[in-house]
Amino acid sequence: METLLARTRLLVVAPHPDDETLATGILIQRVLAAGGAVHVLLLTDGDNNPWPQRRLERRLWVGRRARAHWALRRRGEFMGALDELGVPASDITAMGWPDQGLTGLIAIDAAARVEALDAVVARVRPTLVAMPALDDRHPDHGAAHVLMRLALERRAELPAIWLYRVHGGTRRVRPSLACVADAPTWARKRSALARHASQLVLSRRRMERLAARTERFEVLSTESLPRELPWLPSWPLRTCLRLTAATAGAGIAWRWMRAPLQRLPGATFRLAEGVLPAGEGALFVKLELTLPSVWIYDHWGWCELRR
Repeated sequence: METLLARTRLLVVAPHPDDETLATGILIQRVLAAGGAVHVLLLTDGDNNPWPQRRLERRLWVGRRARAHWALRRRGEFMGALDELGVPASDITAMGWPDQGLTGLIAIDAAARVEALDAVVARVRPTLVAMPALDDRHPDHGAAHVLMRLALERRAELPAIWLYRVHGGTRRVRPSLACVADAPTWARKRSALARHASQLVLSRRRMERLAARTERFEVLSTESLPRELPWLPSWPLRTCLRLTAATAGAGIAWRWMRAPLQRLPGATFRLAEGVLPAGEGALFVKLELTLPSVWIYDHWGWCELRR
């Protein structure tokens, strides 16, 4: 792992409470032990998580007021976990955006959300950002990557960007960075995880297994990006699919059948020219099913394309 120094200013991007502990609990401690600074950015309060809430609160129906109460509980657990890891409340920013709704924000309000994240980056001035990988299967994690990348593009000088995966993703051939730790550091991470008590009620074994993994990070690379969409969905599916595209703070979504796609030789597709603002910045596209489902994780997810 690259040397963490006293001048390191780490910004951790957590889509939900517990991501900061699962993905970066050791990294946070390593930076603080080196004399560096840590700021944690929480995007949602994880309030759209009804099954543990039903169990703990002995309720079947979870309405708006109950969700708001659950959000307060999870925010409190998040603050307690970071206290265990040594991060004070003054080094935490919570956005309160909709849980399982970040992709929708990109489609309808990307510019304002990128502006808000840019303000956080300008205030923290990170030298290192730890954030979800684009191909993490949770939709909020992939969307968090897109929003942060668009915000970071506004910086004259990019910080180092380390990517983490909590919910799986595409296997990569590039080497990863391993964040090793001694026994006391692992013990503090386990203590931080214990603060997320609501998430341990139904998923203790899974959460403990995730927390016990060696923290690995992949350095962001934009080499060899394709220009064509990587998907060729079958005809029956095309009527139930949505494309979301984002670049330079602008986002837009279409039904597949109405999307401005250019058919290329070899049965591949490309977004038509002129449908998004011109520029040299990153271009992200997501394919997802519009039918209701109890399965929240992405099947296709996001890809980054060359402009």
